[in-house]
Amino acid sequence: MSSWLLVYGIETLITGEKGGCRPISSKKKTISSKNKSRDILVDLNWVKNWNRLKQPKPPLLKNILSAFFFGGIICTLGQAILNIYIALGVSEQQAGNPTVATVILIAAIMTGFGVFDDIARVAGAGIAVPVTGFANSVTSMAIEFRREGLILGTGAKMFALAGPIIVFGVVTAFIIGLISALL
Repeated sequence: MSSWLLVYGIETLITGEKGGCRPISSKKKTISSKNKSRDILVDLNWVKNWNRLKQPKPPLLKNILSAFFFGGIICTLGQAILNIYIALGVSEQQAGNPTVATVILIAAIMTGFGVFDDIARVAGAGIAVPVTGFANSVTSMAIEFRREGLILGTGAKMFALAGPIIVFGVVTAFIIGLISALL
């Protein structure tokens, strides 16, 4: 079954020039219309491929360097927070958990003030991949649905984005723990 798109007299919107849009498939499809002379049948796959080719290519090197730089800043900040906890008397083994909680708190506060999204536009994956991205997803969903109430809004929708991450993380940790216990 072929999927077709019927376009009424807007050749220039799709191809940029009049009459340049032709279906790839050799099968003909008859469609009744008031103005048959202005109808164009276009294969949807052709339109998708054409749109994909016309989209601008992302600046790959800039994105990689930006992610590396901002990811490094987050790791440096995390190490500084870890050193502060160690200086306060927390053991090195136990200082990791409050460090992660502090980084999550900072990211949640930045999301609440709208700063996180501005940084994420520049930083890209450098700020979204670490635990800060998890904090942003939970906080932004909580903020978005707060007007629906605490239980059915914030409580129900807060983990809509982060829920699958938590589930797969817990299941993976369980499987790895089980394998390591058996070995």
